[in-house]
Amino acid sequence: MPIRRNIPTSALLSPGGYDDDAESLRSPSEQDSDSEDDEFLRNSRTTLELAEHDRGVLDDEEETEKLLTRSGPTHGLRRIFSPNSSSVRIGKQERQRLRRQARKEARRDRRAKARESGEIMFEMEEGHRDDERSLLSDASSSDLDTQAKEYTYAQPQKVSWRRLTLIFSAIFVLLLIFLLGAYKASARFRVSHSPRRLLSNGTALFAPTTILISLDGFRADFLTRGLTPTLNSFVANGVSPQYMNPSFPSVTFPNHFTLVTGLYPESHGIVGNTFWDPELQEEFYYTHPAVSMQPKWWNAEPLWMTAENQGLRTAIHMWPGSEAHIGGVEPTYLDQYNGSEALSRKVDRILGLLDMPGLEDASRISPQRPQFIAAYVPNVDADGHQYGPNSTEIRGTISKVDEMLGDLFSGLEERNLTDVVNIVIVSDHGMATTATERLVQLEDLVDLSLVERIDGWPLRGLRPKRPEDLPILQQQLESVASNYSHAVEIYTRESMPERYHFQNNDRIAPLWVIPKTGWAIVERVDFDARKALAKGEVYHPRGIHGYDHEHPLMRAIFIARGPAFPHEPNSRLDVFQNINVYNIICDSLGVTPHPNNGTLNLPLKPVGLHSDEDTPALDSPSDPPSSTSVIAAPAKTPAAEMTTPAMPTETAAEAQPEPDSESDDEQGPTWWGTLWDKLEDVKDWASDVIETVKDNFTSAQ
Repeated sequence: MPIRRNIPTSALLSPGGYDDDAESLRSPSEQDSDSEDDEFLRNSRTTLELAEHDRGVLDDEEETEKLLTRSGPTHGLRRIFSPNSSSVRIGKQERQRLRRQARKEARRDRRAKARESGEIMFEMEEGHRDDERSLLSDASSSDLDTQAKEYTYAQPQKVSWRRLTLIFSAIFVLLLIFLLGAYKASARFRVSHSPRRLLSNGTALFAPTTILISLDGFRADFLTRGLTPTLNSFVANGVSPQYMNPSFPSVTFPNHFTLVTGLYPESHGIVGNTFWDPELQEEFYYTHPAVSMQPKWWNAEPLWMTAENQGLRTAIHMWPGSEAHIGGVEPTYLDQYNGSEALSRKVDRILGLLDMPGLEDASRISPQRPQFIAAYVPNVDADGHQYGPNSTEIRGTISKVDEMLGDLFSGLEERNLTDVVNIVIVSDHGMATTATERLVQLEDLVDLSLVERIDGWPLRGLRPKRPEDLPILQQQLESVASNYSHAVEIYTRESMPERYHFQNNDRIAPLWVIPKTGWAIVERVDFDARKALAKGEVYHPRGIHGYDHEHPLMRAIFIARGPAFPHEPNSRLDVFQNINVYNIICDSLGVTPHPNNGTLNLPLKPVGLHSDEDTPALDSPSDPPSSTSVIAAPAKTPAAEMTTPAMPTETAAEAQPEPDSESDDEQGPTWWGTLWDKLEDVKDWASDVIETVKDNFTSAQ
């Protein structure tokens, strides 16, 4: 049973009865308006309705306050990205006005209720409370809808452009990082699957494909002997310099590794065909594959490794160093060295690789056909060493190699690949003729008892047994340098000419004796130059390279043709060094080259045609070079001045004979050797004339 209490009406209805400050807070206008509404409220509201209304007004005020100050993620985004949005914004004065109005209405309701019934019931059961909340909630919703129409729309706050700039910049950077990562991740796919770079020969699709062929020992002026119609036609239809300079030293292994890395020998570490590594405490010797074909010697990334790492298949046919498992990356196809392989088999091997299925075979997950093929042809170098670069035998070898290239080009033409596949033909160095008359006995220059090791050939790098022996050896060599200046050059590793790029590697010996082109340095245990000259013995090899890489007899070749070389036929390039070949091949394949010493890239920039009138005329150095025997050393030799006890007495005696003490036998072979060389020149000239007449007669028919 609810409890009903009798409370004086005046005490309840008067704000002062429960709030001493109530009267002072009311403005005169509010007090006047109270009396105007009292009559209506007394006649229209019951006690229960007034109680419900009081609670509803208070709830409505709270809900209105929440509505007016609403915030959240969606509202914040609208403020940032919708500067012109019409969201409701209520100012502080407007909110205060609404609160005052709500309080005034509540007071009027209470006074009206008191006047009508004289008492207020405080009996409220729990069920009534829940029902009242439901009713008040419905009433609040309708009241809010009515009040929202009366709200004033405030002017939208201006957007902070600095904030917008920072937000959009952050988004842009994140997007850029994402795109860059995706670009790098897809490098292999783009290189090997880019459809816009595919070329068709009518039956198959070819991704960028390049064949690199090295003709070891093919001197640049061999092209002028009338023996190479295929190569001369290739020059006329392609792009090439008049010659290409090898790198120093101009020997096979360093230069072949330079061709496929773009690095100087001092940078890639193969500093000679033979050398000592002080860190490994082992000797590299190119003819001992069990040692030289270990990866520890090869400290650079060759072209097949670059291509394989970027998703291309490669095929390497007997290229020097390809069997060394460099970097743990093997070519897809690898042919081991075989010096006796027939030239025709090389052609069949290359064409067979091109006949493999490629991207046009949709039944295969990946193509089998390689995009990079490198082939090594040792024949010209081998016969140049054995017979000499001016011999009849070498002429036959040059012709056979040219015929091999003719067969290869015919095979490409039959497959309609002439304009689909790139062909690049290079050589690693030239060749110079040697003679017994152009030999220097190393024992005549230096005390070999102080030498621990001798690196290289034909140039000789000396490593002393003890560090304190180095200045002694250097002094000995410097003392004879003027007497042998026409035959050798003396350098320390630090004083090596800068253009050699042959200083910055511990595999380079500290002291060097470098012969002039056409000369050779021998040790008596291998060849006694004085006795051989006296007996008329012929020195072998008959041809040597390894000299100054810029000497005309060391010049190499570079000739290119294909879709990566869209130049006018017979285009002429400026002369360049072979460190640039790596970049050119990489560009022709569409792969990113590893850092290297090269500076050229595709497209190449011709300077004219080989047939232009202003094309520089190439000098034609004599081979063999003009010779003067130094076997009979000058009267004053370094051996006579040496104070080292280890220097053999008999060596000193041999090193300083008087000029007039030479026998007729010793003078005779020198004269006869010179005459014989001249006869060889005449024979070569006559052979060239006969070949030219024969070619002209054949053409006339």
